[in-house]
Amino acid sequence: MGSLFSHSWPQLIQSNQAWQQKVMEAQQATLQVMVALQEQAHKEMMAMVQAERTANEARFLTEAAAGEAAKHRAAEAEEERKRTAAIQEQAKKYAQAAQEQANKLKKAANEEKRKAANESKKLAEEKVKVANAAKEEAERKLKQGIQPVVTPTHEEVSATKRKVQYREDLFHLAVAGVAGGGKSSLINAFRGLRNKDIGSAATGVTETTLAMARYASPNAEYPYVWYDYFNAQGFYVFDCIIILFDNRFTMTDIAILTNCRRFKIPTYIVRSKADQHIRHIMKDMGYDSDDDEESEDQKKKLYQAARQRFIQQTRQSVKDNLENANMPDQRVYIVSNESMLGVVKDKRPKKAIDEIELSNGLIGEAQTRRARRDAEAVTIMR
Repeated sequence: MGSLFSHSWPQLIQSNQAWQQKVMEAQQATLQVMVALQEQAHKEMMAMVQAERTANEARFLTEAAAGEAAKHRAAEAEEERKRTAAIQEQAKKYAQAAQEQANKLKKAANEEKRKAANESKKLAEEKVKVANAAKEEAERKLKQGIQPVVTPTHEEVSATKRKVQYREDLFHLAVAGVAGGGKSSLINAFRGLRNKDIGSAATGVTETTLAMARYASPNAEYPYVWYDYFNAQGFYVFDCIIILFDNRFTMTDIAILTNCRRFKIPTYIVRSKADQHIRHIMKDMGYDSDDDEESEDQKKKLYQAARQRFIQQTRQSVKDNLENANMPDQRVYIVSNESMLGVVKDKRPKKAIDEIELSNGLIGEAQTRRARRDAEAVTIMR
């Protein structure tokens, strides 16, 4: 047993030493690993620190760079704002200057317009003065019998005859007067027609046409042609001219009367609508058509008084008008259309005034003038 123990102990020590050697080697290896791990961790930590430092430095640099850029942009923006403000200020000055110039131009234009208006007004006033002077001169000459009418040539007479459809076998009578004066109604009465009859001349206040209207007698046995005549042109072809008078002569009336005297054309001054004028005077004298108590004898007396007043007033009015025109006195024929119509139809109207004398005078004058014209034509032919 001792031998066995003495034999195994060295082996055991040797084995233990070997084991301890291995343990030490293992510990040393472990230590080396740990040191390596520590170094690796340290390196990694240092790398992390360095990375963080680098990152911080980069962030700082970035923030610094951004701040500089922002400052630069802010400076540029401020410069741009200043430039814009300067441009706006300059534009404002330009606008103010332009507005002031526009106001000056507008004021100048208004002044020129006012001057032009004043000049136009002065020119218009001058034209009115000239026109009035010409009118006064024409009226003065007209009153003195000085007419701007010259003797027509043969060609003018022929042209006028064609215009009025002149026929040698007819008597041509013209009725002259203002529009609405009763020319058409009087022509209808001379032709034996009432205003509503077929073929009658149109009646109204205004002229229905600017052309000279021609109306032949509806009875072929009466060789008369009537004309609604409104101016003083071509009067020399008519056998007789009636001046239909109202309250006063017009310049055309005076011109026709004067020129007809120069050309020896018979004229008749006529005032129609006598019945209407007499009724108006009766009303002015107190006549009431609705008064049944008034006797027929009273009405007749009132009518006679109104009739006599109208006749006297009319004759005096014509006399005054002729004197004012420096023309000789001439009879005025006072008629009513109704009574004239009765005379033409061979009746004897009870209220006739000058209708019969007018009818006889017109026919006699027309025949006398035609006979004289025929005699002159024969003399020329010889």
